[in-house]
Amino acid sequence: MAKEKKAVKKRKESHYLSPFDEMERLFESRFPRGWMRPFQLEWPSWGEKTAPFAGKSPSVDIIDRDNEIVVKAELPGVDKKDLDISVSKNSVTIKGSTSHEEKEEKGDYYRCEMSRGSYSRTLALPADVDEDKAKAQFKDGILNLTLPKIEKAKRKNVKVD
Repeated sequence: MAKEKKAVKKRKESHYLSPFDEMERLFESRFPRGWMRPFQLEWPSWGEKTAPFAGKSPSVDIIDRDNEIVVKAELPGVDKKDLDISVSKNSVTIKGSTSHEEKEEKGDYYRCEMSRGSYSRTLALPADVDEDKAKAQFKDGILNLTLPKIEKAKRKNVKVD
């Protein structure tokens, strides 16, 4: 009884706690700090939560030169045979797919992991291009696409008077 009176007096002397703060204080005093996670599992960080979505859209640079447009795309894990590029006068679509399978077998132990994914990205080009003269190179997961501009779409400098 004396302990309860001291606790009430102490609470009156201290600042007021909201009902949520009071409930949190109550749980912290009754249960050890990790009581809801008995196996010490931590919640995934934001980076881990977004990891399954990473790489779904390739990173792309578009470089507008005088006579051509160069598109550079990072396509990690994509094989050349799994790459599909389509070009129209004013847009480019890059599609790629990945597939990975890993098996391990040791005595009674067997592990098989598979992952598959695909992504697609359509880019609006800053000028009309000649799709028939487009050239693509793919090396070490980097796609370099060179798209010559149509004669009428070439950039001209205008002199200011």
